Order: sequence, then C-alpha cells, then structure tokens
Amino acid sequence: MVVKDPFRMRLIAPCGMDCAICTAYLREKKRCEGCYSPQRIERRHCAIFSCEQRSGRYCHLCPEYTCRRITQLDKRYRTRYHMSMIGNLAVIRENGIRNFVKAERERWTCSACGGTIDVHQGSCVSCGKERED
Repeated sequence: MVVKDPFRMRLIAPCGMDCAICTAYLREKKRCEGCYSPQRIERRHCAIFSCEQRSGRYCHLCPEYTCRRITQLDKRYRTRYHMSMIGNLAVIRENGIRNFVKAERERWTCSACGGTIDVHQGSCVSCGKERED
C-alpha cells in the first residue's frame, strides 16, 4: 500500500515522532493511525502520550521537558534509527510545526520512487531502496 502524502501535522506525536514514517503507520494490517487518531492502536498505553505533566500538544511545551521518558526514547532512536526526538521537538519549537512537516516530507521521501522511507526499517516501503543518510 502506497500512501500519496502521509506527512501531516496531525501525525506528529507529542514526543516528536513523525507517525508518517513509523512501521505501524505504514503497514497494511492493524495499521496505527497515529497518536492523535481516535482509532490509535499502538499508543493506547503510551506513557508519553498519556503523561499528565504535558500541558500542550508536544512535550517541549511541558515544564518537565526533557524528562526521563523523552531522554530514554531519544537515546534509543538516535542509536537504532539515527533520528532524534529531542532534535525533532527543537525544530518544531524553533521553526514551527508546518516547517517541520515540510522538512520531514523532504527527508523521508524516497529519491528513487517518491515513496515513504520507513524509519524503523531504513528503507522505502514502495521500492525497498535503502535510506541515504
């Protein structure tokens, strides 16, 4: 399944994850619709999404930012997937959500076919081309 333009503001999770590039969003069966979807599957019990300390849509607006949960998530994603949640939130804070989504579209669109690159697999979901860092 190829989604024409999955990059949307509603797909940016509180932690800074772009759900449009997540395996759970990109798969066909039991597809997650993102953290802010009423039908969300994967994040149903997410401690970051349900955090009572967060006072806005994104974690960087929280008085406890950067908390242990975000720091651990960021470390895991930097190590495994070469992506930083804290970096994403900094870009959102500095440049706004619209500019962040625009940059994500450019960053995660396959140069070979125009499909979406899955951050967890490191390749395009349409043609399989490996992500270029």
